[in-house]
Amino acid sequence: MSSTSVTTITEVTVNDIRFPTSKQLDGSDAMSPDPDYSSAYVILHTDNPSLEGHGHSFTIGRGTEIICVAIKAHQHLLIGHTLEEFISNPGAFWHHLTNDSQLRWIGPEKGAIHLALGAIVNALWDLYAKREGKPLWRLISDFTPEEFLKCIDFRYISDVITPDEALHMLKELEPTKSERVQQVEEQGYPAYTTSAGWLGYSDEKIQRLCREAINEGFTHLKIKVGRDLQDDIRRLKVIRQEVGYDRRVMLDANQVWNVDQAIEWMKNLVEFSPYWIEEPTSPDDILGHARISQALQSYNIGVATGEHGMNRILFKQMLQANALQFCQIDACRLGGVNEVLAVLLLAAKFHVPVCPHAGGVGLCELVQHLSMINFVAVSGTWENCVTEFIDHLHEHFEDPCIIKNGRYVAPSRPGYSTQMKENSRQEYSFPNGPVWKTDT
Repeated sequence: MSSTSVTTITEVTVNDIRFPTSKQLDGSDAMSPDPDYSSAYVILHTDNPSLEGHGHSFTIGRGTEIICVAIKAHQHLLIGHTLEEFISNPGAFWHHLTNDSQLRWIGPEKGAIHLALGAIVNALWDLYAKREGKPLWRLISDFTPEEFLKCIDFRYISDVITPDEALHMLKELEPTKSERVQQVEEQGYPAYTTSAGWLGYSDEKIQRLCREAINEGFTHLKIKVGRDLQDDIRRLKVIRQEVGYDRRVMLDANQVWNVDQAIEWMKNLVEFSPYWIEEPTSPDDILGHARISQALQSYNIGVATGEHGMNRILFKQMLQANALQFCQIDACRLGGVNEVLAVLLLAAKFHVPVCPHAGGVGLCELVQHLSMINFVAVSGTWENCVTEFIDHLHEHFEDPCIIKNGRYVAPSRPGYSTQMKENSRQEYSFPNGPVWKTDT
């Protein structure tokens, strides 16, 4: 980690930014019929006018204002502190942010306060990566194993993975990291698309989007299910007719079922050879997910979950209970990059592939970095790993993700790809931005 002059955080600004995606039913699923993709957006200003850290947490409309207030509640933990404090020991600084006793009371490490933390931590890492002149995935991939470990708070997970054990895992991969960096830069990272699978779409739109996905090189597609069984069967027939059976189709119920209902519903869809069922029940139900996983094992259907996984402790228990076969981290639901790195280590220990949740607004930009870090530094493989991609709202970002031949192109610009264009932030600001003024 390089050393330069001291950079002090002087101000924190927060914006409530919302996009009216409900108009086209983009993002519609069994639990969220009319989402407006939104962002609780934070900028960390410093005493260097040319250096800012941008971060955000994803929401779907109402409630974004709550996350914004929660972000502002952390200001006393940020203003006056230096970037160098964070760089010297990112794990200790993360602990500092999560250990204010009064803020912790309204978590701890979950809910609105943790979503706010994720936005702040994402902004800190964007600031760090910009200062170093590297994209985030490359910044962290270049860390020594010891530097990597200093990013992680092992509290509550050391009964399953100790710092010494994690150090050994990272050191085993260290000699071959450069080969995987080259591989990512030359080949990109495997992606799957959900763009064809929203519940609100007509059959004709689904067919067209499936053909487009195939032409764009995608080999994995995901469809939303869970509202009506006969409708699911009909839509899956449409999709399988378009994509065949040599491509993988994943299903996502978005938490809508009870445990027994999930098992029985999925038995009715076995003929369509689903690769996984995502969020089949409450995201907090560890033993319920374990029962579903066990019941579907003989049908060769995996369980994927983690999009709403609130913290590393939940993931620890999910992995211990064999409750998931695909680990779906979220860049904003967890407490930012530091906690994601902890979950990557846990998943690697249990040999569970990491398949991040994305979409929304800005999530694809973030998770591409996390997947590449996992491949290069933590797991050493992308076998059975595939990262979600949804073709919405990328045009609003200064460094939008790029997909070629069904793969994420490795970001090359410094930062965490978090920075939204200023005119987009102004236009879609809620409730006074021009887009919302026009709508009301």
